[in-house]
Amino acid sequence: MRELERAAGLISSANALLVCAGAGMGVDSGLPDFRGEDGFWRAYPPYARLGLSFAEIADPEHFAADPALAWGFYGHRLELYRRTVPHDGFRILREWGERKPGGVHVFTSNVDGQFQRAGFEHVTEVHGSIHHLQCLARCGSGIWPADDVSVEVDPDTMRAVGALPSCPRCGGLARPNILMFGDIEWLPERSDEQAEQLRAWRRLHRDAVVVELGAGTAVPTVRRQAELASAATAALVRINPREPEVRHGRGIPLPEAALNALTALSKTIT
Repeated sequence: MRELERAAGLISSANALLVCAGAGMGVDSGLPDFRGEDGFWRAYPPYARLGLSFAEIADPEHFAADPALAWGFYGHRLELYRRTVPHDGFRILREWGERKPGGVHVFTSNVDGQFQRAGFEHVTEVHGSIHHLQCLARCGSGIWPADDVSVEVDPDTMRAVGALPSCPRCGGLARPNILMFGDIEWLPERSDEQAEQLRAWRRLHRDAVVVELGAGTAVPTVRRQAELASAATAALVRINPREPEVRHGRGIPLPEAALNALTALSKTIT
């Protein structure tokens, strides 16, 4: 309770809010938890039968070697994210940020677009977005929205059926504008522009309170950003049911799932 009250006080007194979110942020919306092979295979049993891990199926080489396999995975995720309604914790964070003079910015490794769907305007998607595409051949078409893309997927095999997304310039195969494992072909321009906007905002709001949610240590991109952003002030609230520890005793750990913690904080914050 003491830590919850401390976190509520820190957030209440903030002039600006930086939200740093990992995959755990989406679990309360019903999105699958890919933590460990068991979690991934529970979400996608066909890959368990094939013995493919998340890192292996999320390898960009599949788009060249077996496009139907690659788009089966990403096409299914695209439709899943489109159907998913962000949980109420997104609204709580957005409303806190709207009350701050400096507003709220988001830094996330999630590619699901849930923050935008929840009404956030300033989002840095450090690993890209499944809602945008790029040409596999890198023909110079750049990055474009996937708004009109729909991929039919056989649920038994998790393979795409029928026509696959194509590049509007050269007609070749398109792929999601996502930074995958071992990916040297990803086009970072869209994410780089978002990151530059975040850096400009941070220069004006170096004292922003950081709320980190569902960011693990396996891929520590989000945790590192949260720690760096709060290094000078220790104004960090880390919400994580599995790995809540804060290095060097700095900041406030809340060992809860995102929605539970945000709901509890909202009852305390005025």
